[in-house]
Amino acid sequence: MTQELIALRNSILQGRYTDALAIVDELDGMSKQAILRHIQSFLNVLLINLIKNQAEQRLTGSWVNSIRNSIREIKKANIKDNKTSYYINSDEWESFIEEEVIEDAIAEAAEEVFNGAYSQFQLAEMVDKNLIIETAVRLLNLTYIHSAKDLPAVLASHLSQLPGGENWINRRQ
Repeated sequence: MTQELIALRNSILQGRYTDALAIVDELDGMSKQAILRHIQSFLNVLLINLIKNQAEQRLTGSWVNSIRNSIREIKKANIKDNKTSYYINSDEWESFIEEEVIEDAIAEAAEEVFNGAYSQFQLAEMVDKNLIIETAVRLLNLTYIHSAKDLPAVLASHLSQLPGGENWINRRQ
């Protein structure tokens, strides 16, 4: 990015405004890609924990914390500076997850589910990807309608509906 900033400065100083605008567009694209990668990393954590939940039919406090943190971080990263639009709109999550994240999340979750007893291919056969994606999208959509202040309580209510959620909310094993 330093090289682009130097080129931008030189273009402006030399009066080459068309070149400068092209560099600004390139920088904007680079910034958006960095934000999408940031969102993708938290989305991966979210999916890993939803996969573990579905496969093991339980919900731990650690998994809940990871899910809650992922959702909060995605909420913060996804909203643009204008505070009125998003990098990923609510109707784009499903395709983004299917195209960018789900297979990596399954591969990573395979190392954790049942202490790594299944390969990523076996785990992929065991879980319902569509249900995992549907659950993730439902949780992500909460970020569009709830404030950062209200989101943790709303998430707790939704997470208590997952397999093992009742035991988690009531602190039973």
